[in-house]
Amino acid sequence: MSQSRLGDILLRKKAISKEDLENAYRNMKLAGTSLITELIKANVFDEETLANFIAKAYGRPRVDLDKIEIPPNLTKIPIDILRKNVALPLRRRGNNITMALADPYNINALDEMAFICGGQIDVVIATEEAILNKLDEIGGTGQQLEDVMGELGANDMEVVDTSDTAIDAASVAAETEAAPVVKLVNLILLDAIKRGASDIHIEPYETLVRVRYRMDGVLQEIMRPPMKMRDAIVSRIKIQARLDIAERRVPQDGRIKLRLSKAKTVDFRVSVLPTLFGEKVVMRLLDPSNLQLDMAKLGYEEEDLKHFKEQVHQPYGMVLVTGPTGSGKTVSLYSAVAEINQPGVNICTAEDPVEFNFMGINQVNVNPAVGMDFPAALKSFLRQDPDIILIGEIRDYDTAAIGIKAALTGHLVLATLHTNDAPSTMTRLVNMGIENFLVGSAVNLVTAQRLGRRTCSQCKEPVDIPAKALIAAGVPKHEIGTFQPMQGKGCSVCNGTGYKGRVGIYQVMPVYEPIREAVYAGKNSDEINEIAISLGVKTLRMAALNKVKEGVLSLEECLRVTVGD
Repeated sequence: MSQSRLGDILLRKKAISKEDLENAYRNMKLAGTSLITELIKANVFDEETLANFIAKAYGRPRVDLDKIEIPPNLTKIPIDILRKNVALPLRRRGNNITMALADPYNINALDEMAFICGGQIDVVIATEEAILNKLDEIGGTGQQLEDVMGELGANDMEVVDTSDTAIDAASVAAETEAAPVVKLVNLILLDAIKRGASDIHIEPYETLVRVRYRMDGVLQEIMRPPMKMRDAIVSRIKIQARLDIAERRVPQDGRIKLRLSKAKTVDFRVSVLPTLFGEKVVMRLLDPSNLQLDMAKLGYEEEDLKHFKEQVHQPYGMVLVTGPTGSGKTVSLYSAVAEINQPGVNICTAEDPVEFNFMGINQVNVNPAVGMDFPAALKSFLRQDPDIILIGEIRDYDTAAIGIKAALTGHLVLATLHTNDAPSTMTRLVNMGIENFLVGSAVNLVTAQRLGRRTCSQCKEPVDIPAKALIAAGVPKHEIGTFQPMQGKGCSVCNGTGYKGRVGIYQVMPVYEPIREAVYAGKNSDEINEIAISLGVKTLRMAALNKVKEGVLSLEECLRVTVGD
């Protein structure tokens, strides 16, 4: 396996710790990515440093692909093979082909490409990102949305009838296959992947249609397609998601799988909602290569991470992750499952829907339409000899009751719940109808979380905030003189926003004995919160202010995503 060869070199040269390498291997296996991708994603190396190391270790030169013009039709190697192997042919002289590689230790890839093009490979080294960008240009995926919009003539499309009368599905399907629509929808999907968006919104209004991407947790408008293309765009997406294009009166849900290469696929979870002026489409991007499964990289503070890891390694009990939609609960649960996924453990998950699939985990898609709801799945799990059960979301009494029962009968149960903070989770379960003593006995730990935009590391600078405003935000008075918030001023790296990426904010509450006793006694969430704080548990605002102090979160973002204590 090429990754293990590169990993051996890095370890032998003492360029990486054994722990970092093992974490990268685990994430690589679960996400289906390369070792290089996982090392860069985990901030073990940056791309340039790793490429320079590989070039020196392999004894071949580094090249800057921006300064090289690639001759057309250089080899017979298909573009998808090149993407899979992260390779780019640069020139051919007789039987020798100069090829840029990110990982020259991938012997299988070299053999495959040498066989296809019928020549000897002369290796040079480039970064993975630079090679893939060049392949995008060659393969045509680098074309800008604006270019496609410019190609759409006034007569390219006909308006599809949006009245309540019967719709001719055949004519809509034919309309949808028109080249401009196909090209536009494909480029919206690819552009969202390239920009690192988490969601795509296609929204119809009375006089316009707009496309917005959610990037770093905030929606940004990208384009406004012609109004007459509104229904054709939606129909094209519905066909790709295998939905009924003639049905426009009720919501529909589906999924699109976009294969970028043999080694990389991205799923889009599609939701179509009828609105006043047409159907709104929201697509959630599920890219395994962007999934961060190393718990140490999620943003937990050291003490909180210690508590969390201790509880997910317990043989039984319940660990709950709470927060609003889009706060990263699923990623936290998946990272916990990755931590405990061993050959000797049987892990079963019930999810709605399954967002990412992992080797060694039995994942079940909940489907209430056929009677396969959360309670039905959990009842079946208990007959499947499970060690660990993951519940995608506790929504009702039946799901909560079975989860609590499993936690009290020798199983580790991981689940999500929608509550504002960790203490209110205990009272939420009681309000669902679970007895106080069962909640207090079963739950071992609750973590509440939010996601905030990370301050851009390239352009952040100190910002003066009045002491009165700091105190109002919750900064202790004794820290006022030393508490220095940072703010991004905007640069090319962050597209002028001052923010780049996101960071987790966590309230981790182990259920200490005084908290159990408070739950047994039926105390409310405010009383439980006071007890938790007295035992050293930080509130979400306290955790966010710690991130502000570290310079990774702006005070503005802290106030946006958390409420005062």
